Amino acid sequence: MNISTVKKIQTQIAEHSILLYMKGSPQLPSCGFSDQVAKILSACGYKFSYIDILKNPDIRRELPKYSNWPTFPQLWVNGELIGGCDIIVEMFQNNKLQDILQKTNQHKQ
Repeated sequence: MNISTVKKIQTQIAEHSILLYMKGSPQLPSCGFSDQVAKILSACGYKFSYIDILKNPDIRRELPKYSNWPTFPQLWVNGELIGGCDIIVEMFQNNKLQDILQKTNQHKQ
């Protein structure tokens, strides 16, 4: 693993209580799965940060090793990996995602 990239990832995760690693941006997603998770987060009403992994090839390469999660998007809340698209959709439908987001220091939009 590239130590400087891992440190960058650790800093990003520490600095943002709701962080989505995705392809593209919430306004212009480059992947249907990333789009779906960004829309779910927006529907929950909390502000969230995102990192476009297409513009950050070092993170795209290292994050799956760091998180032990092979795919994108990846949602991190309060320093913990919550999961990818399928898990987020299921958690949203069961209101579990909303419960997790309520425990952040983020304010509703």
